[in-house]
Amino acid sequence: MLVLGIETSCDETAVGIVEDRFTLRANIIASQVELHAPFGGVVPEVAARAHLAQMLPTIYTALDTAKVTLDDIDAIAVTNGPGLAGALLVGVAAAKGLALAQDVPLIGVNHLRAHVEVSQLETGALELPLLALIVSGGHTSIVRMNDDGSFTALGATIDDAAGEAFDKIARFIGLPFPGGPHIDRLARDGNKDAFSFPRAMVHDGSYNMSFSGLKTAVVRELRRMQAAGIEPNLADVAASFQEALVDVQRRKVLAAAKAEGLEQIVLAGGVAANSRLRAVFAAECETLGFRLIVPSIPLCTDNGAMVAAAGANLLAQGVTHDLSLATAPGMGLDA
Repeated sequence: MLVLGIETSCDETAVGIVEDRFTLRANIIASQVELHAPFGGVVPEVAARAHLAQMLPTIYTALDTAKVTLDDIDAIAVTNGPGLAGALLVGVAAAKGLALAQDVPLIGVNHLRAHVEVSQLETGALELPLLALIVSGGHTSIVRMNDDGSFTALGATIDDAAGEAFDKIARFIGLPFPGGPHIDRLARDGNKDAFSFPRAMVHDGSYNMSFSGLKTAVVRELRRMQAAGIEPNLADVAASFQEALVDVQRRKVLAAAKAEGLEQIVLAGGVAANSRLRAVFAAECETLGFRLIVPSIPLCTDNGAMVAAAGANLLAQGVTHDLSLATAPGMGLDA
């Protein structure tokens, strides 16, 4: 059973092919980073137009990589939310056309669920229940994946997502877009204890997070140093900022896992590629006896494989959609 997955929720045109739910056959990503870098962030109209141009080449590259043809594909899965409205429309329209032309099932996939379920391509079937941190440029959420595969939201950022905070601070200190990988690399040469940046909401008893104040504190400190004629060590700034960001997520996730009585923790989403986040969680989970599941870096960022994997799970449950499938830019985890 071969499922082809299409992902166009933001700025990656991605196509993946998964066989029998757990075997990855192809995972092709056409990046738009160079298109958006001059703007310091993703421009929705630019993203949608780039998806149009990259869609067919990416599909055919995935088919060639998997050594199959469209006639071998048994179902088409596509992200229909959440995401940028125009970008989602391109992917959903392409998926509908393929499903209609090939007379195969169409499956709409929740982008957030797919980030969690992609782990099955490396670990096999996920043992439920589990706790997941979904952390990216647009989302930072702590969720429980229940025995029946449904999700229960436990906490989330009330302002900036972690990836958004990375991008904003990177831009302020002159690093290219996307900011997360550049701050990660710069921070490796810095002292994480050089600056005492705030950890908001860590003692409020909830599993919610806030990164806006952290971002503001970094900017204010840099401006203070500039006004005083002090040249900041940007590696120290990056390391200290990153440590505060990671520390908040560590505290909230581990508190939620303990309270929920869950032994497995999944890190999911683009920011799960951050080396400090991975290292901190690996050390803490080993010490406390949690099983940590973290996808390999190519499966953390937006990709078609995660859509194909989630679509294959839905297909196994008998869930398919017709050509009235709509995009839902604001889709939540319950969809």
